[in-house]
Amino acid sequence: MARRRNGEGTVFQRKDGRWQASIMVSGTRRCVYGKTEREASQRLSALKKEVTIAGGLPNPGKLTVNDLLDRWLETIAPTLKPRTLSDYQHTCNKHIRPTLGKVRLARLDPNQIQSLYNKLHRAGKMRTAQVVHARLNHAFKLAVLWRLLPENPCSRVLRPQYRAATKEVWTPAELAVFLDGAREHWLHPLWVTAIATGCRIGELLALTWEDIDWNADSLSISKTIQRIDGEYVVSSPKTQRSERTISLPQEAIAALKRQRAQQAARQLKAGDKWENFGLVFTGRKGRPLCKTVAGQGLGRECERLSITRVNLHGLRHLHASLLLEQGLSVPQVSRRLGHANPAITLSIYAHVVRRDDRAAAEAIGRAMTGT
Repeated sequence: MARRRNGEGTVFQRKDGRWQASIMVSGTRRCVYGKTEREASQRLSALKKEVTIAGGLPNPGKLTVNDLLDRWLETIAPTLKPRTLSDYQHTCNKHIRPTLGKVRLARLDPNQIQSLYNKLHRAGKMRTAQVVHARLNHAFKLAVLWRLLPENPCSRVLRPQYRAATKEVWTPAELAVFLDGAREHWLHPLWVTAIATGCRIGELLALTWEDIDWNADSLSISKTIQRIDGEYVVSSPKTQRSERTISLPQEAIAALKRQRAQQAARQLKAGDKWENFGLVFTGRKGRPLCKTVAGQGLGRECERLSITRVNLHGLRHLHASLLLEQGLSVPQVSRRLGHANPAITLSIYAHVVRRDDRAAAEAIGRAMTGT
């Protein structure tokens, strides 16, 4: 049975067991829900308070989640790198729109969002669920700011939990097998440079010969390249600290010199078909090297040499792990990797740092005993 609260609203229990509270604002009925009568009444009180403060209520009209996603993406697009924007669009199109896209914002319930997360969890896509939550949370925050919603529905769901597995890297023996066994492969110089510098693959594929300082034995990272919708796009690196100069060991210098000679031979063979982009690592006719080609080649070499299969990003993890195991500090490794701050490095490689904790115990023991 409906109940009047001093003429200010109606509270009643629905057939599905939930309690519904409603209020008329400027000729429009607005509803809130709760598992109990008290919960519905409390939300009705919050609704009234918002009317008093703001002079009205958020009104999404007939806007759907799809409409909100469109507005959100259009708003943030100028602040994102092309690859990031493409990733956001992919998440929306593949995981959010098919399930929630046609739901009107006025009728969106946190249970619908939670159901989406649960579905992804059951499919073993825990990381995807976390990413979906991040995108929805951001979009709904703007909806509240734009007064399309009274509150962020993501604040009333259980946030998806995901813990990345420890990255597998090669043992010193496997590294030696790879460096020697893959020497004749045409992509060997790229892989050696990746191991020696810890650069992201996009940074290496955007590297030009002008970025190499042969006198100082170093290279400069100032850009990255990614393939988006079939087109190669060059942009600034991931973060401001990603723009950096990296000192090179002699193994990397030798690899780059082999690459230069190898490229000159290919250019001579290609003749007029060679496309000169000035890049260090290219396809067989000078065009930007496809990341997939480099990754698949690496996987095949791992199988051929019977060593742990790693992807291109695994070479970056290998670089960081080797440096930390050699005793370099986290801030030093962070600067070399181009992380935004050392905390990121520590969060990723904490397991490597912990490995050396016995040495720390022995050091503090010597300090305390004066030995």
